Amino acid sequence: MGAMAAPRTETFRTLASPSRVELLHLLQERDRRTLAELVEATGLHPNTVREHLQRLTRGGYVTSIVETRTTRGRPRTLYSAATGADVETNDDVARKVASATERGDLLRRYLESTVPTPTARLPEGALRQIDALDDHLDQSGFNACIDEAALRVDITDCPYQDMVAESHGMVCVVHLGLVRTVLSQAGGPVTARALLPFSGPGCCTLSLECGRRES
Repeated sequence: MGAMAAPRTETFRTLASPSRVELLHLLQERDRRTLAELVEATGLHPNTVREHLQRLTRGGYVTSIVETRTTRGRPRTLYSAATGADVETNDDVARKVASATERGDLLRRYLESTVPTPTARLPEGALRQIDALDDHLDQSGFNACIDEAALRVDITDCPYQDMVAESHGMVCVVHLGLVRTVLSQAGGPVTARALLPFSGPGCCTLSLECGRRES
């Protein structure tokens, strides 16, 4: 069997760059970084870093603000990794969550009408988060199976597998951070507890947890 074809989504193309993943990792570790700081940390040319940041910003992974100065000098642009608070100010993020929720509701109603299966009922808002997560994983190129009852996601055929070895696991840390951001942006009680790389042959496991369940 041949290797899985690389997905062609814009999300995958954005995250398939080792340099952009490194920048995301730096911003997840500490926010409000300047272009000069990121250039020094990565060793990349300023124009290259600027282009990567623009791509990450368009994808909704990075935000920027212009600092307020009390002294003379040109104000600097400060870059941060996107957080859950961005859904309130970013219409694209809000539309993405709403679209994922609509698709998830349609699929869930169809499945329940054809093969009813009793499952633990998730509290209000949790299903919206699960739908947003499913959409994010799909757009990122992951083959993911979400068990809503067990709050576990089994991921196979990772398209970033080569990058995992080259980055010494940094890619997995970045993707866990992105998952946490997606769940936070969707709003609800579900959080990502851990991402276990290579939990089985060709498989990784994402463990979720929920603040409370409805009876």
